[in-house]
Amino acid sequence: MAKNGFNYALDFKQVNFREQPELYRVGVGEQGVLLVEPYKSEILPHWRFRNVEVATSSAHKIFTLFEAYLQQHDFVGADMARKFLQMGFTRARRYANHKGGRKYQASPEDNNQDLPYPYSSGSAHKGNQILPQEEDALTSEKAQAAAIFKEYWFRAKDHPEYLRQKQEFKDCYYEK
Repeated sequence: MAKNGFNYALDFKQVNFREQPELYRVGVGEQGVLLVEPYKSEILPHWRFRNVEVATSSAHKIFTLFEAYLQQHDFVGADMARKFLQMGFTRARRYANHKGGRKYQASPEDNNQDLPYPYSSGSAHKGNQILPQEEDALTSEKAQAAAIFKEYWFRAKDHPEYLRQKQEFKDCYYEK
């Protein structure tokens, strides 16, 4: 693990990050978004991107949770909400680009074994050829849903109080 990077070695079934925020690390991008409790269980039920209407409702609800976490000075919760907004964007974009959600050509062998992180994680087919992008990848309903999540994600990541609490959190819990 890189210094102050996301720690995947923790027992995520046992750690309550609200009670032990010192164990949390922001990491890169969406790292830990489906692991960190109790936030995963609080946010995941609201995370949907099926179409524009559903994505709008979902992103708004998650941003409301984000603001509530900030108001409670719960940076870990706010960061997790930010990660769910980011993941809403990336997953909706994935389905806009590739209707079935598969980005890489499937093969019987695992082609990401010797690739460096982040290429070594996720799909076993990451080393394979990328499938062609859908013709309507920039205009489809999933593309529109992604744009909604992107707007909320950017509002969250650039929120002045989020940035203040993020720095405060790092000053308090990260090694110097």
